[in-house]
Parts: sequence; structure tokens; C-alpha cells
Amino acid sequence: MALQTRLERQAACCSVNVHSIPHVARAFLGQSVPVPTTGSLGRQVSAAQTSVASRPIRSRRVASVSVRAEAAKPWKKKDARLVLEDGSVWHGVAFGAKGTEIGEVVFNTSLSGYQEIMTDPSYKGQFVAFTCPHIGNVGINADDMESSKCHLGAIIVRDLSLAVSNYRSRMTLDEYCKKENVLGIAGIDTRALTKALRDTGCLVGVITTDSSKSDAELVQMAKSWTIVGKDLLSVVSCKEPYEWRQGTIAEWEFAPLVKSGGSGPQFHVVAYDFGIKTNILRRLASYGCRITVVPATYPASEVLKMNPDGVFFSNGPGDPSAAPYAVDNAKQILGKKPVFGICMGHQILGQAFGGKTFKLKFGHHGGNHPIRYNPTGRIEVSAQNHNFAVDPKTLPAGVEVTHINLNDGTCAGMVYKEKKAMTIQYHPEASPGPHDADICFEQFIGMMKAERVTA
Repeated sequence: MALQTRLERQAACCSVNVHSIPHVARAFLGQSVPVPTTGSLGRQVSAAQTSVASRPIRSRRVASVSVRAEAAKPWKKKDARLVLEDGSVWHGVAFGAKGTEIGEVVFNTSLSGYQEIMTDPSYKGQFVAFTCPHIGNVGINADDMESSKCHLGAIIVRDLSLAVSNYRSRMTLDEYCKKENVLGIAGIDTRALTKALRDTGCLVGVITTDSSKSDAELVQMAKSWTIVGKDLLSVVSCKEPYEWRQGTIAEWEFAPLVKSGGSGPQFHVVAYDFGIKTNILRRLASYGCRITVVPATYPASEVLKMNPDGVFFSNGPGDPSAAPYAVDNAKQILGKKPVFGICMGHQILGQAFGGKTFKLKFGHHGGNHPIRYNPTGRIEVSAQNHNFAVDPKTLPAGVEVTHINLNDGTCAGMVYKEKKAMTIQYHPEASPGPHDADICFEQFIGMMKAERVTA
């Protein structure tokens, strides 16, 4: 009471009502700062005090304080929108590049590795919503890139970290997105967004920082686009063949066979680049492979002229049924050399076997998907990133479905012994993710060893 009375006396001396004392705090909360007409104890303020609001000097003071308070707010206003084809509008705070971008919205449940996810070429044509709420806290470093650039269209986060704390960091996530011309939107309720995508399936969305575009315009943009039927393999692939020999650096190596130096003799592998991740190349090299990487459209006849020990079909973005040239090349190689396919490579080889692919409701994106290896019953926790799957009912006799996704029962791996082929729908190289499935690379090495013995 004594403090309140003292504040009233100070306010009266300055001809300011006591309720205007905390005006700076209220301005920080985005509230207007009107001059009230009643005192803190319910007494009517005198006419002399209430008239202060109309005085020019007081008006200028209030306006000046409001401007300063607006500039001093510790948060940004919501200046970006995510508009989905179902008509829903999600308001957030822009970071990274400015502009308007369209893509298929998917959610990723990984708890770490946002840099590797952003640079995975398989996300071309998509926006990634991270279910992990806090993104950007370790910045961006030079070592964890899965390709030479960021391929996805935009990232959607709940909370963009204001601080970066990692000894390898070279720039913030915001700076990297600006450098790569990638849009980011923060302040989105990503849990609600994920629930919506699980209920309805993947939705096409538009992210924009352009306030001149109406919501209705953006909804129509989203409805007019689809990733189905789009060949994105040739878009993200290399343009010329190149050699790769660098394995996983010793600090990060985890495989006992590799660490013991027992990975065996060198094998020459030709790898089709449909959007290949760097860590796939590292794992193959760690297991004793010299790799020649070729473009997605490279003729099978030229690959066979190299007489490799094995042929690898990589991960990649888009619709596998939209790349018939890749399927044709696979058909020409099957049975002639041991082959191994991961993710998109699994889907391309599935079609080359004679099967068909279909689009999943909301895809598999994350580092915690359980897989059963049917021959032994072994369970693997896997890293996954795909929106399409092989329909096992369409596969010919002789193709064994070796792996099953325990979340939805979809085909996660195949072996076609007659054609010397093995495939995995998920990512044994992880990055990010668990290393349970790294054994797949050992199995591919085993196929090439067996082929060398019988040749």
C-alpha cells in the first residue's frame, strides 16, 4: 500500500496517471498504452490529470515510447504463411530466404541430424516439417553434408534456436538457408501439422513471405501441383561420371569389420546417382570398394563395359514410375553383375523384377522405424525417407521379401537370387539414424566375393 501511494504521488507530480507507470512492460507485450481514467484504488482521476492525454507533448511522448517498445520486442512478428491444398493456413515467422515456394509437405521424426536431412537429395520437391521442436541449436558444419547443396524446398519448425553451441559449427541455420536460397518458417505447431498429415496424407503446400498474395491464390497454387509422375532423378543426379574412394573417417567409424581392417580386397562398384548420399559412398568405400559414380541416365551398356564387381542403385527423389530409363538400365544389368539398391534403387529394381510401385499415405521419414529381417527374425531400428513402396503382390516368383516394415507391413527389402540382386527400402548408411542396418553393406560385399570366386 505504501509503495502504491508513493507511485501515485510521483505520478501526480508528473501529471501522469499511476496506471501509466508500467506502460513499457505492457508495450513489450504488444498492448496499446492508453491513458486510463481511474486511479488504482478506483478513485476518479481529476480532469487535470485525464486531460494529459490530449496534450501535444504527452502524445508525442507516448508515441515515442510505443515506437521504441515495438522495435525492442525480443520476437519477430509472424510474416510468413504455410498454405495447404486442403485450405488450412498456418502463420509463422520467416527465416532463411524470402519468396514463394511450392512442394509436398512431409514430416520427419528424427531427433537429430537436421543438416543431413536438409542436404539429402531425396527431399527434392518437398517441404520437411520437423517433429523435434527445437531446430538449429548445433548450427551448420562442413562435414555433415550429404550432398553439395540443400535440395528440399523449405523447412518447417516449431522453434528456431536463437543460440548455436557446437565446436564444429561454421554458420547458423538461418545463414545457411539464406546462402542456399531455402525458405524457412518457424513458430508453427508442428505437432498439430503432423497429426493433420497423418489423418489426410501428404499435402501439397505453399510457403510465402509475400503478403500481396491472398490465401485463396495460394490454395489454388497448391492444388495445381503434384509430385506424382515427376522424374526428379535426372534433376539431382551428377552430370558426368566421377571416382570416389574416401571412407568414413576414423573418428566416426563404428563397424567392427572395418575397424579391424578385415574388409577384404578392393571391389570396383559402379553407382548410379539418382540423388546419392555422401555417407552411402563413404560406407561402400569403408568396406573396400572403389566407386565410379555415373549419372542417372548413363547407359547400362557403358556400365557393363567397365566390368565392375557390382552395380549399386542409389536413393533419390520423386516418383519411381516416372523414370522408365532407370528401370530399363536395371533390366539390362540384372543377372550379369551383383546389384544392390537402396530406397529409390529398391523401387527401380522392384520394377525391373516385374513389380509395381504405389504411393504411401504419408510416407516414412525418420530415424526410428522398426524392421524385421524375415530369414532370422532380427529386428532393426532404421532411418527412412520415402513416399513410395513396392507392391509385393505384383512381384514374380523367385523374389523373396526379406524385410518388413513393422509399422505398416510394407515391403522393406528383397532378394532375387537368380538375378544376383538385393534391395533395401530404407537407409543402412543412416546419417542421421541408427547403425543397425549397416550389415547390408557387408552382405553386398559378400555377394561380390562369391561372384569373384565362381567367375
